[in-house]
Amino acid sequence: MNPSIINGNHFQDHRGILRYNNDFDASSIKRIYIIENKDLSIERAWQGHRIEQRWFSAIKGSFLIKLIQIDNWENPNPESTVLEFEINDQNLEILHIPSGYISSIKATTDDARLLVMADYLLGEIKDEYRFPLDYFK
Repeated sequence: MNPSIINGNHFQDHRGILRYNNDFDASSIKRIYIIENKDLSIERAWQGHRIEQRWFSAIKGSFLIKLIQIDNWENPNPESTVLEFEINDQNLEILHIPSGYISSIKATTDDARLLVMADYLLGEIKDEYRFPLDYFK
């Protein structure tokens, strides 16, 4: 399975704005949390999961998300292909990250907030992999 954007939308009238995503099935979600980077220089990279899936949604501002599919978790290829996605808070779009990927998260606007959803509870399985920021080219 490949990473993909699940598009949302919004409706606006005299009362305000309603952002929605009617195509997102949240039935697999067991845990949620929010990431707020200290400033725009911070890049949270590279962390991923062999088993877990993640869903990212920018609830404030925008983010550049880089993803790499990992085939060999003990010795990943430093020249692996990097996929890039830009997500923002305008239409409640959700980036689905299937199992088998590592990610880099970088806010591109001040005070940005990223909602992260996962399909396993914290500590339910041992499935966290981290690599140095400069490991991948």
